[in-house]
Amino acid sequence: MNAAAERAGLRVVDNPDDAALALVDLTAPGCGPAVVELLTSLNGPHLTLIALVSPDPRGFAAVDTLRPTDILTHQGLPHELTWRLQRAAERHREREEQARSQTDLALLLELTADYAESSDVEALLHGVTRRLAEQLDIARATLVMLGGGADEGVIVAASDDPGLKDLRIDLARYPEIREVVRTGKPVVMQEAATHPLLGDLERRAVAARGIHAIAALPLPIRGEVRGVLLLRAAGRRRTFSAREIDFLTTVAHATAVALRSASVLQSVQTARLAAEEKAASFKPYQLFFAHVSEGVAILDDKAGVLSLNPSGAQMLDTPANEARGKHLNQITQPLDEGVLMELVTSASRGEARSGVDVVVRTPAGRCLTLSMSAAPLRDEDAATILSFRDVTDARKLEDELRNTKDFLERLIDSSVDAIIAADLKGRIILFNKGAEAMCGYSAAEAQEKLTVLQLYPPGVAQRVMAQIRSPELGGRGRLSLIRQELVHRSGERVPVNMTASIVYEGGRESFSVGIFTDLRDRVQLERKLSDVETRLEESEKSAVIVALAGTAAHELNQPLTSVMGYAELLKRKLKEEDFAWRPVDIIYREAERMAEIVRKIGKITRYETKSYVGAQQILDLDKATSHEE
Repeated sequence: MNAAAERAGLRVVDNPDDAALALVDLTAPGCGPAVVELLTSLNGPHLTLIALVSPDPRGFAAVDTLRPTDILTHQGLPHELTWRLQRAAERHREREEQARSQTDLALLLELTADYAESSDVEALLHGVTRRLAEQLDIARATLVMLGGGADEGVIVAASDDPGLKDLRIDLARYPEIREVVRTGKPVVMQEAATHPLLGDLERRAVAARGIHAIAALPLPIRGEVRGVLLLRAAGRRRTFSAREIDFLTTVAHATAVALRSASVLQSVQTARLAAEEKAASFKPYQLFFAHVSEGVAILDDKAGVLSLNPSGAQMLDTPANEARGKHLNQITQPLDEGVLMELVTSASRGEARSGVDVVVRTPAGRCLTLSMSAAPLRDEDAATILSFRDVTDARKLEDELRNTKDFLERLIDSSVDAIIAADLKGRIILFNKGAEAMCGYSAAEAQEKLTVLQLYPPGVAQRVMAQIRSPELGGRGRLSLIRQELVHRSGERVPVNMTASIVYEGGRESFSVGIFTDLRDRVQLERKLSDVETRLEESEKSAVIVALAGTAAHELNQPLTSVMGYAELLKRKLKEEDFAWRPVDIIYREAERMAEIVRKIGKITRYETKSYVGAQQILDLDKATSHEE
């Protein structure tokens, strides 16, 4: 299968959701549930099926309900499979292209109808961006109109925020928009995070948001680019195809026609004048915030700065008079403008937000972390009050502490010894990987369900705590190395060496911690050494017995030989009817018996005993010499 797919120019994938074609083997036993699961998956309706069936009527009847694009039998494998896969892939691509074209055409017709019928321009523009984002499965679609200045733009609609409108932006931070304005042609950046059109700051911002591709399409009105349709792809969407760019160009032209007579352009041109008028009526607030140590900015309903107090001006390296009338993004240059705009937008909707960290870059090149709070101002001349303070050093310290904590946790988890900590009620608060391996519980189980009492044999935990508090075994609050046992989840007793201590806070006991070294391997080794020593002792004893037996046999052989010789001489001189013949014969036979015993003693090579009288053991000559026979 893999080879045929490779020859057909296709790639085999593991996840059905990533597939376009599916080869279903209906000859495999019990394949029914797997086929049902495939067809009912999210991608099931979009799959092009090829069925592998047995070459008989029953096999072909099995595919009636599936209605595959093509059918294949084992007789056609493997020569026919490559050709059929190629044809199926071509048909699938044609079907997908037709479906996409029909979808694009349907959306374009809907948008054209909306342009002709809708009288609510703001709702119309938001609907356009929203439907484009849904159709193309992109992170955000935005309509940006050009302001009076060359470096000023206004966001009039965004797909992800129906309330976002008339938001001024600094085009210096959007090189893709400036390029569209300069050339009058679409700009597509497929690898946005590394695209040369973006500067270092913009690349970092794009990478931080997970944006893969950016497309900017011009909105030409009376031969001049007066706006830009800006789209950003993130998540699963990685690029924009040529067909999609053509479709978006058509949508942009249709939108430009709809905006030709709208009032949006006029409101953009007069926005700066309105901000200046509001700033003139805002003087009473300036004196009130002049001596506040935190930065304070008063914003209008378009996030334009009406007032900036001295602390804020010093913090942002921007004179207060220069900040007035500018958009908040221009004077803060946030690394993630989405976070800042969400904070301001929430305040404009009447929701107070506090403690939101925003990373900004000042004109002097300083990178600061500001903790910002925003609240609505119920005043006819202003919409939002924004306060902020510099927490750069505090966040660095928090990061260092967090890194230190992570390092210590990794260090504890990497220890082969078990490290267990518990509070004064016996609840486990630390259970490292070594403890998991030693006791058979996971850290989550130990912390949720166990107490220290369950890790020791009955009564041992209380005795250990008493020893820690005693000054005799290492000093108060410390326990020197002792031998102890833990109870494994299976009930096995695990021998350990342990040390322990009590951690004090302000002179009071806070929690206890123990370090345990698993001795099971050591105990097993000690047992093996003991067995070896025992066998060595037996071997030495056997060697002594063998040496003694050899000596005894050698020393007894000579007198026995003499006894047997003289007994045999006496038997020859006597007749059987003589009185002395029978005693001499008994002497001879018993001497022979003793000689046999001596021969056995001389053949002893190991130490074997048998019971004799009561609990007494004597040497078993037969077993001690049996291996020689």
